[in-house]
Amino acid sequence: MATIWHPGELLSTSSAYWRGCTLQASVRLRIYSKLADGPLTGTKLAAEIGSDTRATLLLLDALSAMGLLIKKDDTYENSQASGNFLVESSQNYMGHIILHHHHLLDGWAQLGHAVQTGEPVSRRSYGQEVERESFLMGMFNLASQIAPQIAAQIDLSGYHRLLDLGGGPGTFAIHFCKENKDLEAVIFDRPTTEVFARNTISKFDLADRIEFLAGDFLTDPLSGGPYDVAWLSHVLHSNTLEQCRQLIGKCVESMKKGGLILIHDFILDDAKDGPEFPALFSLNMLLANNGGRSYSQKEICDMLRDAGVPHPERHSFRAKNDSSIIYGTVG
Repeated sequence: MATIWHPGELLSTSSAYWRGCTLQASVRLRIYSKLADGPLTGTKLAAEIGSDTRATLLLLDALSAMGLLIKKDDTYENSQASGNFLVESSQNYMGHIILHHHHLLDGWAQLGHAVQTGEPVSRRSYGQEVERESFLMGMFNLASQIAPQIAAQIDLSGYHRLLDLGGGPGTFAIHFCKENKDLEAVIFDRPTTEVFARNTISKFDLADRIEFLAGDFLTDPLSGGPYDVAWLSHVLHSNTLEQCRQLIGKCVESMKKGGLILIHDFILDDAKDGPEFPALFSLNMLLANNGGRSYSQKEICDMLRDAGVPHPERHSFRAKNDSSIIYGTVG
């Protein structure tokens, strides 16, 4: 349903970052993890996180108003949702992706400048290792929500070797292998990703079936093949149109004839004026890199056909953030 714009909706949209910043600050300060063992007074919690008492009480009251904390007299405790998703020891922890959004915030505040110049913007740094962890494990947070569903919907029976290009911590490779007992996978990604991938793979006891190969897929050959499945999840949007063509071509060249290639991304309608999230995500890429954006269904299908995949199709899968899948068989 299209948004009905009126003054209230305009103001709500304009101030939406207030709620986001409040959530991000609470995660960065580890408030929910500090409350994992039970309620604390605001004064005690401020001492625990080394913050100003008055300012902490303001934050805790705002979190209580949002329903993320429960306030009783002068004590605060986690709500069911925050205990499940925002405590670091929880298997459902979503804090990494929330911190990644926090790291992007300074860039989004400069969107007008980026549109004027057409160039990425400089933003404050929280430290290379901190930002890398929040990004990679944030991708694990997001992918874990949909990977089991995708793996169940895509029939890979009869396939034996999967290339997970730019697979990061390996979430999709893990779930494809869990769903298909005869499948082995190779994650091809930058060397800085390897430690995160190996840690997540080991947690699922799949080190004997999932291999990590380090390299730059834009410049290095895609070793480890031949593959009969290639999975490219959220790879295209970080690259220019020409780089995307080259990547898809390299993947096809590394595959057996009759192999299956799947592109998972935020895919725009052919007019590029929707869905909303893929359109907004193009702005996120404008702020972050040179030339990346969301691509339309027609653009992706054309790239696949040019690479030797004659009949690409759109899969029925749709995520809540409008990520979807285009796939085809190598001719």
